[in-house]
Amino acid sequence: MKVLIPIKRVIDANVKVRVRGDGSGVETQNVKMAMNPFCEIAVEEAVRLKEAGLAEELIVISCGVTQCQETLRTGLAMGADRGILVETDAELEPLAVAKLLKAVVDKESPDLIILGKQSVDGDNNQTGQMLAALLGWPQGTFISKIEIKDSGSAITREVDGGLEMLEIKLPAVVTVDLRLNEPRYASLPNIMKAKKKPIETISPDALGVDVAPRVEILEVTEPPSRQAGIKVESVGELVDKLRNEAKVI
Repeated sequence: MKVLIPIKRVIDANVKVRVRGDGSGVETQNVKMAMNPFCEIAVEEAVRLKEAGLAEELIVISCGVTQCQETLRTGLAMGADRGILVETDAELEPLAVAKLLKAVVDKESPDLIILGKQSVDGDNNQTGQMLAALLGWPQGTFISKIEIKDSGSAITREVDGGLEMLEIKLPAVVTVDLRLNEPRYASLPNIMKAKKKPIETISPDALGVDVAPRVEILEVTEPPSRQAGIKVESVGELVDKLRNEAKVI
């Protein structure tokens, strides 16, 4: 079984995000970048499938600037076999990424696509669903457990009311949730081995995909500072403020 794992380069989750001075977006220059946390979980699950003898080849793919190669090397150090970079300086929207991934899927013919349910920068939660729709493949989203069977997989989804268990046929697209696994840290020997693993670089034009943005960002602003709370002397005063000042009751 061949598994494709799309991964994204984002601002490190431990870094405070700052808005650019001109309000055109967030500052990414001289900012620590890392693999999207949900993508790390997707890579880890794919590696576990290979370790269990259920997958033969793991391919990590990223779409974006040249520096995305660093993110791909991280995936290779975790256990992926090779990488693909769709290199572009364009601001990629979920639909454009889904179209690029579909073009690569048509070329690579994977049996399973595992990706994070969303990225921590855009928080769109759209790419996996759009990719499944473009491919016409079954999909499972918000996965907290996956079990590969003869010609399909049994998955457990996290939903508002609890857990939902489904069986889907392969090839399929699944998006992973936080509770699926705990990603491993790449060991130094594997980091050194990753430097020798191949990364293929292709362009959107070579794939025949137009990645021009469809959404225009007018302005990005920081959220207002949170105001300090107040202490009340009694329940009656609390109810009065909730009713007359906050107007929530």
